[in-house]
Amino acid sequence: MAAAAPTRRDADRTRSWWGWGYTDAQPDDAECAALGALLPGTLSRPLPVPRVADLSMGRPAVTPPTSLTHLVTADPVERAAHAQGKAYRDIARALRGRPARLPDLVAHPHCDQDVADLLHWAGEHQVAVIPFGGGSSVVGGVEYRGDAHRAVLSLDTTRMDRVLEIDHTSRSARIQAGALGPALEDQLRPHGLTLRHFPQSFEFSTLGGWLATRAGGHYATGRTHIDDFVQSLTVITPAGTGTSWRLPASGAGPSPDRLFLGSEGTLGVITEAWMRLQQRPRHKSSAAVAFADFGRALDAVRDIAQSDLAPANCRLLDPGEALLAGASRDGSSILVLGFESATAPTDAHLEAARDLARAHGGTTPPHDAPGTPKPPDAPGAPSPRNASTTAVDAWRSTFLRMPYLRDGLARMGAVVETFETATTWDRLPALVDAVRTEIGHAAQKATGHQATINCRLTHVYPDGAAPYFTVAVAGRPGDEVAVWDDIKAVAADVLHRHRATITHHHAVGRDHRPAYDLQRPNPFALALQATKDALDPHHILNPGVLID
Repeated sequence: MAAAAPTRRDADRTRSWWGWGYTDAQPDDAECAALGALLPGTLSRPLPVPRVADLSMGRPAVTPPTSLTHLVTADPVERAAHAQGKAYRDIARALRGRPARLPDLVAHPHCDQDVADLLHWAGEHQVAVIPFGGGSSVVGGVEYRGDAHRAVLSLDTTRMDRVLEIDHTSRSARIQAGALGPALEDQLRPHGLTLRHFPQSFEFSTLGGWLATRAGGHYATGRTHIDDFVQSLTVITPAGTGTSWRLPASGAGPSPDRLFLGSEGTLGVITEAWMRLQQRPRHKSSAAVAFADFGRALDAVRDIAQSDLAPANCRLLDPGEALLAGASRDGSSILVLGFESATAPTDAHLEAARDLARAHGGTTPPHDAPGTPKPPDAPGAPSPRNASTTAVDAWRSTFLRMPYLRDGLARMGAVVETFETATTWDRLPALVDAVRTEIGHAAQKATGHQATINCRLTHVYPDGAAPYFTVAVAGRPGDEVAVWDDIKAVAADVLHRHRATITHHHAVGRDHRPAYDLQRPNPFALALQATKDALDPHHILNPGVLID
């Protein structure tokens, strides 16, 4: 069954080329100054918002053939907006007038044949091709580094954004990879269905980006990654196009889908996927539990993860994270629990999870947090005016607003960034302690200022969890990127020594390459390199990501 064409949400709003989200949602100068006042040592006034007109922008080094000119643009704003992702170092470079190398051209293919034609031309003319979805990468995954190619083409897939077909019997849909999160859900909603994959970047990221980076989404337990929803992929490579069979499961050798999930655009361009859908949930329940001791909170979360309750949300905020989110003011850690179902009430499951938490000293937090109205089903959707302001609501609201606040602090010269990982439960407490201690020392050494280091658990499993760290410290004026690079190098070393992955869901990109090279087994690296050579013989696809 064919689905309706996507609706264009927020068509009259302007995306920021240098920062997160929409320009009209960015903090103004007064809010930036107020944020900076919370972090001693920041600038006295915010850095100006950068302008495309101030960038040094040469002429494109190549000219596409007339058969492709309708797909390609050299517009300065497009080139600037496609030069890099949305990591802190991207924001800081743009604010100082030093963004990543601008692509020579930006392409907007409409169909698979357009993609194949663009790859063919690029291969013949030594043009690097950087697949680009919503541009929300925080690991250097959509920028070009080096000078091995004649020119750079950013291949933006967002005009390939339709739900092409829905199979109600098998409850799945064939979806073009350029569909942004809101457009995807808008097309499924009339059918009572949902993909229900809501990463923090939901508004500004695409299905193809989720697949190429193995994104983590809505569920804190169980189906935590986009991998769990994939039924089949269509991928276009310089060596040809392949589509895997639609199957509920298969034991026929290594999975072809697994080869491209997490390939980050370096092996091929994902253009379509059959995705497993769900009925929209009708029953939901949520609660917050407070803990005076973070260690006991970890024990409670482990018990819940090892039960058969499978909460949709099971996120633990340490005292600093809880204070930042407005979920706690008294130094407590806050556990945010949520359950949902399309078929049955969830209150009993919620109460059982709360009982497990209470057994480890969990209590009900005071409901005086200064939260804002609770967003409904999907991140980024308008909030109801009369919603409550509990600790859960406060966390949800801050979760969605945080990238904008990060940009505001960056304008004040602060270094504010996150990194995430995953490790087993037996290693987790020592890892958290080491991160706080060693990153704290590194930040103090690099800046002369004391850093704020917060931790939350974003996803939990029976055998381990994914801690997510936030670092905030006043930077060295004009040298903020170098400060973060020094801190991040220490973080990578800590993770490696504690056998924690360099990334649970942010991907590898270019920023995580050194740590990724240490983590992966050498025979696998050899196989990956051979695959790259076979599928991309001219080495034009996202050079430098995953492999040389």
